[in-house]
Amino acid sequence: MKTVLVTGSNGLLGQKITEQVLSSGGFNLIATNRGKNKFPIGDGYLYQEMDILDKVQVREILEKYKPNAIIHTAAMTNVDTCHENNEVCWQLNVAATAYLASLCEELGIQFIYLSTDFVFDGLNGPYKEDDAPSPVSFYGESKLAAERITQQMKGNWVIIRTILVYGILKDMSRSNIVLWAKGALEKGNPINVVNDQWRMPTLAEDLAKACLLVVQHKAKGVYHISGKDRMSVVDLVRRVADFWNLDKSLITEVSSDSLGQEARRPKKTGFILDKAMTDLNYKPHSFEEGLALVSKQLSEIIS
Repeated sequence: MKTVLVTGSNGLLGQKITEQVLSSGGFNLIATNRGKNKFPIGDGYLYQEMDILDKVQVREILEKYKPNAIIHTAAMTNVDTCHENNEVCWQLNVAATAYLASLCEELGIQFIYLSTDFVFDGLNGPYKEDDAPSPVSFYGESKLAAERITQQMKGNWVIIRTILVYGILKDMSRSNIVLWAKGALEKGNPINVVNDQWRMPTLAEDLAKACLLVVQHKAKGVYHISGKDRMSVVDLVRRVADFWNLDKSLITEVSSDSLGQEARRPKKTGFILDKAMTDLNYKPHSFEEGLALVSKQLSEIIS
């Protein structure tokens, strides 16, 4: 049975990977994160505290457990925070990735790096895996720099790019656009939502499944993983409102420029998923199917 080590295991994707390994088996899992484990179940896998910026600790853990694959989900992902804190962003997103990649090369470990649609400028989406990246934000630049480091690795590497991940955790600790919109509209709060950005929102369970499929299939190269439906962000929020029968009149369309955000966002991304569907048998949920799963999980948490 293959051993998989996950960085950033307390995050949304990290916890969904743990969930899937526990429910379906097939892997020995080592979940790692800085600080204590936040996953509600402690059995059936190993949790190890690991700071990806601590080179000595990272080497010790990799040499001790000798995983077959590392799924590297840990990153600074807030676009504005990356813009404001360039140095910290670079250390977390680029320097830490470079060290992990070098260790994977040295120890013969498959390295799976999680990247983003923000490596593209949003002028020509939806994108194929071999389309030329051209980021418009420091966050996108940091993720592209880490991609290029990964691609220079001798050995088995995979880059998984994804888009606007949503889902829910049992402790409700992580927000995302779906939960934000639902929460605000349920409280009757008016919200401004951009009408000039297009995305393909990705259910966290679909992304977690794709990460494990990459290990199973011994895949190599770049893969685009997202939901199957492309929509404007304001349409996404309206679909959230429709699903939970919330008041759409609270939603006001605004342009990206009107928000005055210093960090730019690509306007129209989205992915062509043919490669993942063919190579990995990747089968994403529709957006409404994803919302139904979130709704079911939410009702289980409340009950």
